[in-house]
Amino acid sequence: MKTSVLVIGGGVGGLTVALKLAMCGIHVTVAEQAKSGIHTYKGELLQPKSLEIFHSIGLIQEVEAKGHRIHHIDIHEMKKRDQTFYETGKASMDYRMINSPFSYSLMIPHEGLKHIILKAAEAYPSFNYLQPARFKGFHHDEAIIHYHGEDLSIEADYVIGAEGRKSKTRESMNSSIKERQYDHHFLTVSFSRPASMKEGKMISTPYTFLGLFPLPDNRVRTVYLIPAGEYKNMKEKGISFFHRCYKELCPDLDGYVDEIKSWRDIHLMIPVRYHASKYVDGNKALVGDAAHSVHPMAGEGMNLAIQDGDILGELLCWMYANGITSPGFLKWYERVRKPRTRYVLNLSHLSALTYSKPFAYFPGFRKKGILQTTRDDRLHTKQMLNVSGLGIWKETIYDRLIQLGLFPVRSNVDLMNLQKKFMFTRSSDYPWKTEGGK
Repeated sequence: MKTSVLVIGGGVGGLTVALKLAMCGIHVTVAEQAKSGIHTYKGELLQPKSLEIFHSIGLIQEVEAKGHRIHHIDIHEMKKRDQTFYETGKASMDYRMINSPFSYSLMIPHEGLKHIILKAAEAYPSFNYLQPARFKGFHHDEAIIHYHGEDLSIEADYVIGAEGRKSKTRESMNSSIKERQYDHHFLTVSFSRPASMKEGKMISTPYTFLGLFPLPDNRVRTVYLIPAGEYKNMKEKGISFFHRCYKELCPDLDGYVDEIKSWRDIHLMIPVRYHASKYVDGNKALVGDAAHSVHPMAGEGMNLAIQDGDILGELLCWMYANGITSPGFLKWYERVRKPRTRYVLNLSHLSALTYSKPFAYFPGFRKKGILQTTRDDRLHTKQMLNVSGLGIWKETIYDRLIQLGLFPVRSNVDLMNLQKKFMFTRSSDYPWKTEGGK
């Protein structure tokens, strides 16, 4: 079997690049191992850059129709006294600080998003989808895919590894990773929510936090931090203990979290962090979790995969349109994506440390930093721009001193225009077009 581009893995990253290729008329085959209906929890928070990408490929209306907009995330610092939690500080991280038509995030069920992208790709005759199809490895530069009880040998101009953390494509490229594990895990589950719960909320204590992110259809995705290894002990205390953990932090969930009747409904997330030593080798490239894994403080993993797929898809379309056959041009993809991803990985890692040992024992420093960040308009804008994926505006030593309360906060000085110089443009997203592929 022959195809122009073989995408191994049908997650949002693999499907995004496949859709862009199909839209360009390039024959692309996606091999997805998972059977339909068998899924683990994946990210659901689309950041502004991902929304911008879906707008550019004509899917924003379908995506918006299946999602719930979040304009700000309220952060509540809590402390326990006499067996009751009380609030010690409050801040709000507001997407409306961003100078973009997409000054908001969007919660959307992950499988619903995949279905939208897949359905759009299937409308193009150049798109071919194999499921369930298990990638077994390479033999004489051809990919061996087990499909419908037989091994298919697939010859492709380019192979894109989008098969996740245990990527055989990455192994074949001798691209190494070094995993970083954390001292905490997450429990995540969704259930019905109060109608008044329309924006995001994070409730933090010295030792944990509860994240609440509204989904469509009056549901809410919840994320609860626990110490690593604590899951088994919690299960032994019964599901009522889980209910109590939620309700003591957010009494509004009384009568809602009780919908969860079994620990089988709750997913344990074990965060890891790694970054592949290279994204490209010969005619092979990596996207999504095959290339990187980020601590899920802002749901960035899914967004990084979508952004990978956008850049790589655009590059391959340009190469085919210009008759470029040299795989050496794939290096453009790595040049654009690797430094951006590295910055996001470091940003999420620093955020994670504020909830990890030893910082968890100093909640006053965390509270001060969060409050100062939202009170200082420039810091607030930097934070939201960096999280959005629309640009990178790095913090300075002066910013850090403001976060510590050693310098006064600054007011808005035309930040809507100032932030433009730090936002990604089409020429920075796709530099090979303006630089002639040199």
